Amino acid sequence: MKKFMDETFLLSTGTGEKLFHTYAKGMPIIDYHCHLSPQEIYENKSYNNITEIWLYGDHYKWRAMRANGISEKYITGDASDYEKFLAWAKTVPMAIGNPLYNWTHLELQRFFGIDEILNEKSAPEIWEKVNKQLRSNGYGARDFIRNSNVEVVCTTDDPVDSLQYHKWLQDEEEFDVKVLPGFRPDKGLEINRDGYIEWLKKLEEASERKINHYDDLLAALQSRIEFFHSVGGRVSDHALDTMMYEKTTKEEAAGVFLKKMNGGDLSLEEEKKYKSYTLLFLAKQYSRLNWVMQFHIHALRNNNTKMFNTLGPDTGYDSMNDGQIAVPLCQLLDALDQEDALPKTILYSLNPKDNYVIASLIGSFQNGTIPGKIQFGTAWWFNDQKDGMLEQMKALANLGLLSRFIGMLTDSRSFLSYPRHEYFRRLICSLIGEWVENGEVPNDMELLGRIVEGICYNNAKEYFQF
Repeated sequence: MKKFMDETFLLSTGTGEKLFHTYAKGMPIIDYHCHLSPQEIYENKSYNNITEIWLYGDHYKWRAMRANGISEKYITGDASDYEKFLAWAKTVPMAIGNPLYNWTHLELQRFFGIDEILNEKSAPEIWEKVNKQLRSNGYGARDFIRNSNVEVVCTTDDPVDSLQYHKWLQDEEEFDVKVLPGFRPDKGLEINRDGYIEWLKKLEEASERKINHYDDLLAALQSRIEFFHSVGGRVSDHALDTMMYEKTTKEEAAGVFLKKMNGGDLSLEEEKKYKSYTLLFLAKQYSRLNWVMQFHIHALRNNNTKMFNTLGPDTGYDSMNDGQIAVPLCQLLDALDQEDALPKTILYSLNPKDNYVIASLIGSFQNGTIPGKIQFGTAWWFNDQKDGMLEQMKALANLGLLSRFIGMLTDSRSFLSYPRHEYFRRLICSLIGEWVENGEVPNDMELLGRIVEGICYNNAKEYFQF
């Protein structure tokens, strides 16, 4: 019997252990998509206690606590931070099998040197040990990034953002981690969503141009892309909760935009035309500037109306969507490819039913110029666990080149999430190690080590060219 989360954690073979400890473990991290706050990085935010850094805003933990019967008072309510920590400690033993159980203990081990298992009995002592460290030097936001061997952080930013903190960070000589903006124009695509007109006014201010017609909108978006590029931005991201595509013309899209501006109600067909042409326009800008385009597909958001009205979005009430993506996604990529305007693209789906759809589809648009130009993105959100990661890797390996995979990202708002890269790296080494010991691939450590180092770091470095 193995010890709980020792050096062989998740590594089922001797070959996997060698691959991890020799090749994967020490590789730097390129965190090419996350939701960290650039302001908190710039200010090197410090924390009074573990609840602030662990439970504030972490809807993964909030969901688990609700499932354990914890009152909302101890999750997002007015309970003290210590009471909230005790509520989480009460939940942790019930979370075996959930990646939160392993992540919790990885974070305690890696950042605070605490090997005790968190539960109601150990909670008071762990609270004191961690908080003592948090109140000392070397435990600010920048420290967690630097101590995790991170080279690049790509945040998620609205086109109207000033990017002031990114610019200030670039002038910081003592902090050599690149903190780059990620262009997230969802509010400009969701023409039927509340707040669209109000967002356009913010875009007018940011771009310093009036937006009365569709051409004005496109010009404003292009100017913001150019601005992001000037601050080091090289990635975009789109939340495509419902994958849609409709062949259309600029004139039709402009008509839909004008109808919206005049207060009209838009049909689904009109929404599709507006989104399709606007997304094609944006993708062409990304291609021109050699950016990477990311599609996060199939989230079903804000399911609980009562709690959305109480707490707002991103509070733990989302789930997987289950629509069809193959045809519209293929049509969109094909339309770009026909104009030689398909940028480097990463496709993620929140529903694992899409694994083989995406793994097969990316092979239709590789062009022989950039290794892995079209990527099947790492297991995301609800799939960000052992089975989900392995299923994604196996689908990619079965239908494409796992060796060209650009690997893991945190997609997190927490500065303590970087051990998820270790979790991922242990799994990729375990998978390859099993293939070796089953006689499915040769025991060529030079080749396998190079592949592992590529998936952990080198492939992303070459792909993004930050």
